[in-house]
Amino acid sequence: MADAARAARMADRIKVIVARALERRIKDPRLGFVTVTDARVTNDLQHATVYYTVYGTEEETAGTRAALESAKGVLRSEVGKNITARLTPTLTFVPDEVPENASHIEDILRQARARDAELAEAAEGAAYAGESDPYKREDEETEGEEDLMTAYDPVEEDLSGDADQEPADPDSGSPVTAEEVEEGEDTASSAEERDAEGSARRTGDAE
Repeated sequence: MADAARAARMADRIKVIVARALERRIKDPRLGFVTVTDARVTNDLQHATVYYTVYGTEEETAGTRAALESAKGVLRSEVGKNITARLTPTLTFVPDEVPENASHIEDILRQARARDAELAEAAEGAAYAGESDPYKREDEETEGEEDLMTAYDPVEEDLSGDADQEPADPDSGSPVTAEEVEEGEDTASSAEERDAEGSARRTGDAE
């Protein structure tokens, strides 16, 4: 019956057993400075995977891999003696790539920090090509619109300009001054008087 919790406990136990056996039992000269980093056991408790890292060159890593394959029987025997399972799980050794990946990530971060430092140093004496803040703010746009609205009022200007002018003569299409108005009124009165005298004279002659 599959039991994930029991498999996890067995994996922790196998990790300790294998690490101790490598230190005390395995005397293979090819075995380098090896560290057991993790162990996983299938839920049916039949297979165990042991992850390890090797501190050294590629040649030492290859020698350690060969030594572990050679000592697999001895290590499995040690596991069987120290666990309570009915069957001893098989052992598979896999190089752990997590530390290597972490080291690679650390190198990338180190290069990024160095690049940031170079950019910061280059930007110390630099100046903006334009304004430091090229984006318009909402309050600035409101002030600009108000200034445009109050700067020029064409209706008010037309009204103020027409107030100083006399009414236009509908026949000429040009403005009429006050003096011209008075002269027109005098001329009209004289014409009316002449018409009245002519009518009186004609009436007398007829009598």
